[in-house]
Amino acid sequence: MPAVDPVAALNAPAALQPRPKDDPARVEDAARQFEALLIAQLLRAARADSEGWFGAGDGATASSVTALAEQQLAGALAAGGGLGLAAMAVSGLKK
Repeated sequence: MPAVDPVAALNAPAALQPRPKDDPARVEDAARQFEALLIAQLLRAARADSEGWFGAGDGATASSVTALAEQQLAGALAAGGGLGLAAMAVSGLKK
């Protein structure tokens, strides 16, 4: 592990300072990202059984746009509480 200059670490912005692995904000962020990933997988599975969100004729462009939209929707849902999986994981890890 490289040596850390304590003066430089104090002067660095908070976003650049290393956080401990058990930092509550870091745990919550990881849980929220994991929930977003699961929601995106659910959306992808729902689309796979049909003709796609745009109807018949999904091309490469429509597929790319749909994948991006699913990722953004999943992230927004997870940030707003999602399915409650992130909150459950965080509360389980606090114990």
